[in-house]
Amino acid sequence: MNGKRASLADLGLTAQGGREARLSGLSVDSREVREGHLFAALPGSTAHGAGFVAMAIEKGAAAILTDAEGARIAATALDGASVALVLSEEPRQALARAAALWFGPQPETVIAVTGTNGKTSVSTFARQIWVALGRRAVNLGTTGIEGAWTHPLKHTTPEPITLHRALAEATRAGVTHVAMEASSHGLDQHRLDGVLLAAAGFTNFTQDHLDYHGSFEAYFEAKMALFDRVLPDERAAAVNLDDAKGREVAARCARRGQEVIGVGRHEDARLRLLNQRFDATGQELRFSWQGAARMTRLDLVGGFQAENVLLAAAMVIAAGEDPDMVFRALPELTTVRGRMQLAAQRENGATVFVDYAHTPDAVETALKALRPHVMGRIVAIVGAGGDRDRTKRPLMGAAAAHHADAVIVTDDNPRSEDPAAIRAAVMDGARGVVGGAESVTETGDRAEAILRGVDALGPGDALLICGKGHETGQIVRDAVLPFDDAEQASVAVAALEGRA
Repeated sequence: MNGKRASLADLGLTAQGGREARLSGLSVDSREVREGHLFAALPGSTAHGAGFVAMAIEKGAAAILTDAEGARIAATALDGASVALVLSEEPRQALARAAALWFGPQPETVIAVTGTNGKTSVSTFARQIWVALGRRAVNLGTTGIEGAWTHPLKHTTPEPITLHRALAEATRAGVTHVAMEASSHGLDQHRLDGVLLAAAGFTNFTQDHLDYHGSFEAYFEAKMALFDRVLPDERAAAVNLDDAKGREVAARCARRGQEVIGVGRHEDARLRLLNQRFDATGQELRFSWQGAARMTRLDLVGGFQAENVLLAAAMVIAAGEDPDMVFRALPELTTVRGRMQLAAQRENGATVFVDYAHTPDAVETALKALRPHVMGRIVAIVGAGGDRDRTKRPLMGAAAAHHADAVIVTDDNPRSEDPAAIRAAVMDGARGVVGGAESVTETGDRAEAILRGVDALGPGDALLICGKGHETGQIVRDAVLPFDDAEQASVAVAALEGRA
């Protein structure tokens, strides 16, 4: 229906009093409303979109989609207006399903992965496996849309209009396979509803986004919506059984009749990691598929990368690919941008890695995973974002101090908060570790912190820059300042070794 007019009924919507409307488009931003649009006035965390109904009507909206509270807020604007009013208990879900119908065809195979950490790596590895098998594939999430068709995104899981427009455009570009990241925000706000999934995956569950969800229970239930609501009952789920929540996720999927492919070291895993041997540039894996042992090589640093790769492989198999062909593709996988990415190397052999680790568990996992590849010391640079979960800040400092030989605390994305106050919380956690890092220092300027970290590296040492990964900007108050950790690492090495 994209580019054409459609009725409310065509989009599965029913207006009050049976009123009909011919629509020319969909909008969630009143500034983008055009003549004949359906304007979705949605509840938000700080304000209700119903406050913009008057503007939408003035700009020619033909219909308003909202909830009962929205109708109450917009009562004055709606009174006497010649618009159709669609009321829904779940207006976000109604919008998602309407957007799916409006924009039309999706790529024939779409999979989605959720979890606190690893979503970008898993989705990217899935795309790389498909490409090795000759499929026209993309991954969609934190790093935008990458692969056979590229497109920037503002959110890990975009709002439904942006998401379904992108899926339709990808389909027209010849994309047949999509691996999506399913964020807890996106799932809680029904952004994925209307996406036809062939399979889904679960990585892990640790502390994050409590500022939004309020509790671990609410955060977990938001993740579970991928399996409880979005993934059809007849499809398959790939689940990391090594995570503390993995068994619960698998049981919930099984109760719904979904096929479960367990992944990990757990004895019940169908795709089981048996052993790893590490070297300076990667690792050898011994794993089994349904009891039969196999070997492969991964040119990826970090033990957790094997877990991400195997989960991606399981999801691709769950979506219909031949297991033997999938496993043959694994040696071709390359590092995901900003995920344990080798950013620079000093003349003395010391290495600098960039990783998106921005939760306590992710910092711990990244440092523990790097250790077998490093003969000398590990220096960690860590910070925490402003206007986000404050409780994790000291935990991030503690995680770094537990597992690194030296820690430098710096600014991440301070946003509207005082950077010094954020650093102080991280420092408190790092200094509170008994028998931890031999040194814990604070350098607010992130570029200077990276320079100091690189300068501290001796032969065989490694620096891990945590937090921002693939990001190319640093958010300070309302400004986004150009900043790329990998680029800064290269600049620091060049400057210190006279190559600048």
